[in-house]
Amino acid sequence: MRLQERLQQPVKETAGFHLLTEGIRSSYEKGIKSRRNKSNLKLVAEAARSENGGPAVTAVLFETDAQSFLKDPELSAEIFGPSTLLVRHSRRDEVLEIARRLEGHLTATIHGTEEDLRDFGDLIAILENKVGRLILNGFPTGVEVSHAMVHGGPFPATSDGRSTSVGTQAIYRFSRPVCFQGFPDSALPDELKDANPLGIWRMIDGEMTREPMVDQQRIEVAS
Repeated sequence: MRLQERLQQPVKETAGFHLLTEGIRSSYEKGIKSRRNKSNLKLVAEAARSENGGPAVTAVLFETDAQSFLKDPELSAEIFGPSTLLVRHSRRDEVLEIARRLEGHLTATIHGTEEDLRDFGDLIAILENKVGRLILNGFPTGVEVSHAMVHGGPFPATSDGRSTSVGTQAIYRFSRPVCFQGFPDSALPDELKDANPLGIWRMIDGEMTREPMVDQQRIEVAS
């Protein structure tokens, strides 16, 4: 109850959100309308709509109980936008069952202590197979181009370089591999010349190196 009470006022005071496209905004409004009509959900708080209307959407906070959540698959569906669904539970096994029923998601956040982590090790094990990023006592805001940052959860929401915009694999969205086989060194792009005149990192025989290439019989791939 304390969590719900502390969330109500910030939600009510939240300014409108402008979503990326009209389609996303329409999908958000449709999802919120659907949840308003569900008898197993309670509307706890909602931000005031802008007087001049416009494309902005408002933050909404709903609440339900664990059994209602487990019986209604639609409640676990993502609504992309500023909506929150609180799920009340009374037993530990309800928390674990809810986690098992989740589809693949980008992130999962756990708020707790080190003791909680020990007591709920089985919950962490379940979530590890459901999401791409586990967060402790934080919020899944912001992404970074780093090797440690990944995008997505279980297949097909994996960190696939063809679609992700997160982490170092994102560069593959903008690359097209080209293979040069049998070319003399003088005709190769600088990226592939034996002497490595650009001093860039290259993969040779499966190993990353910035050293010049000695064996001219190798086949190189440029991106």
